[in-house]
Amino acid sequence: MAFCTQCGQQIPDGSANCPSCGAPQNNTQNFVNNFTNTANTTSQFDPADIQNNKVMAVLAYIGILFLIPLLAAPDSKFARYHTNQGLVLFIAEAILGVALGILGAILAFIPIVGAIVIVILSLAISVVSLVFMILGIVNAANGTAKELPLIGGIKILK
Repeated sequence: MAFCTQCGQQIPDGSANCPSCGAPQNNTQNFVNNFTNTANTTSQFDPADIQNNKVMAVLAYIGILFLIPLLAAPDSKFARYHTNQGLVLFIAEAILGVALGILGAILAFIPIVGAIVIVILSLAISVVSLVFMILGIVNAANGTAKELPLIGGIKILK
């Protein structure tokens, strides 16, 4: 059992609000649910298309390999959906890489702290990118069209 952050009363685990005072509760479970509960549009795709293009959809999340399904399966809506997400992820990684390089050049003038900050930011970006890549690959391999958190709603390819 958890306790209310406002009044201290005991509340059920995972409660969004305290039943006693109504104060919103900041709990990790709500964050995880909001992060992973993204739009699932699998029903909009033909099951045969999904089955025939799972491999292409998986390739879309592996860096520059997003070009393979774009060129090899241009008529597959399922492959194009995952190719769009792979492309957005690739562009986001590139933008963050450039920003990290610029920040690294600026922080290079701070001897030890600058290097530590760059290493920590670089690791954080790499881990988040890897998590998004794995989420996309798992969704594609399972034949689901589920948006990636944060970037899944961006549409580049129609």
